[in-house]
Amino acid sequence: MPWLNSESDMLRSETRARARALQVLYSMEMTEGLSVEDAVTRLARLTGPDPRVYDLTESLAKAVVSERDELDRLASEAADNWRLDRIATVELGILRIGIHELLRGETPPKVAIDEAVQLAHWFGGPKAPAFVNGVLDRVARGLGRL
Repeated sequence: MPWLNSESDMLRSETRARARALQVLYSMEMTEGLSVEDAVTRLARLTGPDPRVYDLTESLAKAVVSERDELDRLASEAADNWRLDRIATVELGILRIGIHELLRGETPPKVAIDEAVQLAHWFGGPKAPAFVNGVLDRVARGLGRL
């Protein structure tokens, strides 16, 4: 996707890092035993170097992996009538990133949700943006962020 190339000035580095982190998380789900570091290295070989983006990517992916149980618990509670095993891998990765950002509190809640919805537009199915928005809105309200 050319809009994610490091030479693109169209997107902020944080936005590119979120997209890259989603790609890293997805590759880890699809390749048993793949570490965050190896997934980031493989992705960097494909897309070209961008140290700032890849530092953010690796940090975000590591945080999501380390908090996975808590992120999944919150996603499960907020996703009415949806078991986690029924949520597509891409959408679940987007939810994990968004919930992590909501928990951390460094990104304004509306920005975290908007960025996750944008990822759902780019990478998810046609119903993914609305689903991601609804789940993250419930999580944010449950955390007292909205």
